[in-house]
Amino acid sequence: METLFTSEYRWLWTVVLGIMLFFPVRQLIWVLSVRRHERRTGKEADEETRFSLKRRSVATSALLCLVFATTYVAILFADPR
Repeated sequence: METLFTSEYRWLWTVVLGIMLFFPVRQLIWVLSVRRHERRTGKEADEETRFSLKRRSVATSALLCLVFATTYVAILFADPR
């Protein structure tokens, strides 16, 4: 079990952290996008607009979570020299 917490498995932890962060970050970005759209247009967003905003939030959150998880795990498993 201790071997899982070594720098050899840092890519495993990067993927795990990225997946764990992906879903709440995607939801947050999507909700903020829908609210901004509704505030700018002054009317409620229809299903087609919500779907397109959800697709955009998937790409944005995937990139954001991947960058954050890679950076965080690299710092976590860095050699303290």
